[in-house]
Amino acid sequence: MNSVKKLAQDWHPQSWRDFPVWQMPTYESPAALEKAYGQLQSFPPLVTSWEVESLREKMVLASQGKAFILQGGDCAETFDTCQPDNIVKLLKVLLQMSFILIHEMNIPVVRIGRLAGQYAKPRSSNMETIDGIELPSYRGDLFNGFEATPEARRPDPDRLVEAYHKSAMTLNFIRALTDEGGGFADMRHPEYWELDFMKSNPFYGEYERMVKSIRHSMQFVESVLSGNVSTLQKVEFFTSHEALNLFYDSAQTRRVPHKAGYYNLSTHMPWIGNRTRQPNGAHIEYFRGIRNPVGIKVGPPFNTDEILYLLDHLNPTQEEGKITLITRFGRKHVHDQLPGLIRSVNRSGHPVVWSCDPMHGNTFSTKEGIKTRDFMDILEDVKRTFAVHRSEHSILGGIHLELTGNNVTECVGGAQGLGEEGLSTNYQTYCDPRLNYAQALEMAFLVSREWTDLARG
Repeated sequence: MNSVKKLAQDWHPQSWRDFPVWQMPTYESPAALEKAYGQLQSFPPLVTSWEVESLREKMVLASQGKAFILQGGDCAETFDTCQPDNIVKLLKVLLQMSFILIHEMNIPVVRIGRLAGQYAKPRSSNMETIDGIELPSYRGDLFNGFEATPEARRPDPDRLVEAYHKSAMTLNFIRALTDEGGGFADMRHPEYWELDFMKSNPFYGEYERMVKSIRHSMQFVESVLSGNVSTLQKVEFFTSHEALNLFYDSAQTRRVPHKAGYYNLSTHMPWIGNRTRQPNGAHIEYFRGIRNPVGIKVGPPFNTDEILYLLDHLNPTQEEGKITLITRFGRKHVHDQLPGLIRSVNRSGHPVVWSCDPMHGNTFSTKEGIKTRDFMDILEDVKRTFAVHRSEHSILGGIHLELTGNNVTECVGGAQGLGEEGLSTNYQTYCDPRLNYAQALEMAFLVSREWTDLARG
């Protein structure tokens, strides 16, 4: 512990450059990279430190079972989808999911979007072969382009600046939509959140009943208080992304007046991926110096002692709400791998928030080579994770989903009965398959019911 505190004295936003870095391609022009880095350093922050601290307080509640985290969004954002229609649809589905969770679970929901910065994705290989041509792997628009040409796949530092501008536009639009002016996110008008093709979902009737129930409750409270309940008209919304490209995140890391330490002000909650949590790596070095609440993805392969080391290293003072362990074991490995991890973390004394990522451990390819996920596998992963936490006297404080507000066909199953033969109908993702709008709402219903069933005992 003392050595960790001593190391913290030597930290600065660029100290990660002295450590081995994974998932970072080589930029051809160091001068162009430093120019882009300098531009990012000079730009205004995208989020504020008090928003970050507000999220940390809510993470504490989630760790105690007094709130539930809904973290979701695109596998990887793209520059060309930074459009009002796409942002509105994603925000709508996250709001509707949270509406369902609140109604069924009767606790606050912490909404954290995978957006306004989720422009990078780790890859298992540096190269990939497309139509017989070997090319650098597509790592997300923050690094390179999706087009299968050598020019597009070249890492381009100008993309760091473009990602900032796209993130700023996204955040500005979200804040306008969720402002407490009685508009898009007004809790008195949940019918604003409607999307047309929800009417084909089997849960549509139940959703309508929920809308009426919430509206009547709001009207009752306002009549008692003789006026608008302004605090209930606005919903809070936080952002998150995997801090994969450390040039992007460290450039927006800075001190703020009247507060100790450094904040990553490109997002509220950055997370460390399963492929970049090496104890001696650059990502861990970077994360140990920021004040933000941070997530750590944990899935096969992993070493429990290394996870405990990361907790000591990233949170030496054991602050509540600081670390969220996002487990991604897959339904087949939850029962044999999660209990031991929970016990070890409990013995360490570290207060963590537990979240479940049921997407990444349940990916498979069809006979045609299409990457997909099965809705029932995802749900079963969640159910087993809930059950393990209950048996270990622990609390599952949230869920982490890759999803979209669009009617894509990327994951099979769900009430609409999408089969493998239908995947090609509207398969849009550049990276991992996402739940579509109807599947996401259905998942919210079933997750909330699992939570309430366990709560009732």
